[in-house]
Amino acid sequence: MIRSTRMRRRINGTFTPLLRRFRNLSRALAHLWRRSLQLRVVVSTLTLSLVVITILGVVLTSQITDRLLEAKISAATEEMDRARGTVQSELAGSDDSTSLSTRLDGARASLTNRGVDAGPASGAAGTFDSVLVVKGDPPRGQAQAGPIDQIPQNLRDFVQRGQVSYQFSTVSDPDGYTGPALIVGSPTSAEVPDLELYLVFPLASEDRSLSLMRSTLLIGGAVLLVLLAAISVVVARQVVLPIRSASRIAERFAEGKLRERMPVRGEDDMARLAMSFNDMAESLSKQIAQLEEFGNLQKRFTSDVSHELRTPLTTVRMAADLIHDGSAELDPAMRRSSELLVAELDRFETLLADLLEISRHDAGVAELAAEKLDLRMSARAAVSTIRHLARESGTELILDLPEEPVMATVDPRRVERILRNLLANAIDHGEGKPVLLRLRSDEDAAAFIVRDQGIGLRPGEEKLVFNRFWRSDPSRVRRSGGTGLGLAISVEDARLHDGRLDAWGEPGEGACFRLTLPLVRGHKVTSSPLPLRPPSVKHVQGRPLPGAERPHSGHGEQSEALDPDETGSVPILRERRP
Repeated sequence: MIRSTRMRRRINGTFTPLLRRFRNLSRALAHLWRRSLQLRVVVSTLTLSLVVITILGVVLTSQITDRLLEAKISAATEEMDRARGTVQSELAGSDDSTSLSTRLDGARASLTNRGVDAGPASGAAGTFDSVLVVKGDPPRGQAQAGPIDQIPQNLRDFVQRGQVSYQFSTVSDPDGYTGPALIVGSPTSAEVPDLELYLVFPLASEDRSLSLMRSTLLIGGAVLLVLLAAISVVVARQVVLPIRSASRIAERFAEGKLRERMPVRGEDDMARLAMSFNDMAESLSKQIAQLEEFGNLQKRFTSDVSHELRTPLTTVRMAADLIHDGSAELDPAMRRSSELLVAELDRFETLLADLLEISRHDAGVAELAAEKLDLRMSARAAVSTIRHLARESGTELILDLPEEPVMATVDPRRVERILRNLLANAIDHGEGKPVLLRLRSDEDAAAFIVRDQGIGLRPGEEKLVFNRFWRSDPSRVRRSGGTGLGLAISVEDARLHDGRLDAWGEPGEGACFRLTLPLVRGHKVTSSPLPLRPPSVKHVQGRPLPGAERPHSGHGEQSEALDPDETGSVPILRERRP
C-alpha cells in the first residue's frame, strides 16, 4: 500500500508539470485564436482547402484505379479468348498415348512459347502465367499444370459451373513477385473433359502507377496548401490591416484625440470604409465640441446664477431673521408667515449649496480634502446630524459598527454628507420602521449599508434614484426638506473617492443603499465587504417579529439604547457592536 502510494505520487509529480504546461499552451492558443482575425482566416482557409484536396485526391485515385482495372480486365478477357483457342488446338493435335499431365504441360508450354519450366508469358494484357486443371473422378485423380495453389477456390467454383470469371487476389510466384494479381478463369471445350484454364496477370505495373500517382497527388496537395497559406495570409493581411488601423484610431478617438483620421488609399471598398469612418469621426467631433460648449455654458450659467443669488439671499435672510425675531409682537397670521419665510429660506440656501456642489462636479473642479480617519466617526457624525428627523418621525436608528477602527483615506465632509443623505432618504421612505446603518471592511475596501423597511423600489428604479430631482412618488412630502440633489451629489462624491454607490429595493420590502470605498486612495473597488441585497425582515407595528433576523452582531454583541425620545417609549438610536 505504501509502495503504491509512493508510485502514484511519483507519477503525479512527473505528469503534473506537463499537464500544467499543456493547459497554459491551450489557454495561450485559445486566446490567440479569439483575438487574431488573420489567424482564423488562414486556418479556416487551410482547413477547407485540405478537405477539398482530400476529397479530390480520393475521387481521382478511385477513378484512375477503376480505369486501370477496367482496361486490365478487358485486355485479360481478350487474352483468355486467345489462350483458350491455343489450348484447344494444342490438345486436339497431341498424342493420345501420352499421359494427361504431359499433354497439359505441353499445352501450357505452348501458351508461354517456352519450355515446361519457362517463366510467364507476355501479351497485350501484360505478362501472365497459366494454370491448367482437370478435375477428375477419385479413381483417375486430378491432373494439373501450373501453380494451382494460387487459384482461389471460389473462382474455381464459378468456372466449374461453366462461367468465365475473374477475381483479384494476392499471389506469390517462384520469380519472387508477391502482390496483387488478376486471375481469369474459363472452362474449355477441348477433347479433355472438365478442363479449366486460368490466367494469372500480376498487377505490379498498375500498382507502381497508382503509387506514383498517389505520391504525386500528396506532393501536389502539400505544395498547393503552402501556396494557399501564403495567399490567404496576403489576402487576410490586406483586409485585417485597415481594420486594425481603424481599431487603433477608434481607441485614440475614444481617448479624446478627436483629430485622428484613417488614411485613404485608392478607391476600393477599404478606401470607402476609411472615408465613411472619417466622415463619422468628423461629425462626432463636431457634435462633441457643440455638446462640450453647451455643457460649459450650462455649468457657467448654473455657477454664475448660484453665486449671484448669494447677495440677495443674504439680504433677504437678514430681513427674515429681523422679522422673525419680532414675531412675538405680530398677529398670528404674520407670525406664521414669518415662520414659513424662514423655513423656505433655509431650504433655498440648501438648494443653492447643492447646486453649487453639483456644478463643481459637472465642471470637474471638485477636489478631495483627503485624510486618514476612522470611518466609524463619520457614521456617528452623520447619525447625530440626522437624529432630529428620526425623533420627529418616530424612527429607530440601528447603528452596527465594528469594535476595531476602520481606517481609510477619505474626505470626511463628503463621506458624512453621503451617509447623511442616505439616512435622510431612508427616514423619508421608511414609514417609521427601523433604519439600519452598518459598517464592515476587508483588506481592500470598507462598505456602509443603509437599510430601511419602507415602501421600497419598483423594478428599474434602483438606477433612477440617483437622477437629479427624480422622485418615485411626487405626491410624497420630504420630511428632511431635501432638494432632490442629495443622491446625485452622493454618487459623484463616491466616484470622487474611486468608490461605488449602489441601490436595491423591492416593493413592500424596503430599500438598501451600499457605499463602498477603498481604504487607500487611488485603488479601484473590485468587491464589497457587504452584500447589496439583504435578507428580508418582517415587522409588526415597526418592530421585528420574534425569530426574524436582526442585524448581524457577531460575537460579544453590545446593545445600548441612547437618546430616547421625550416619552421614553422608543429608543431613537440603538448602537450594536460585534
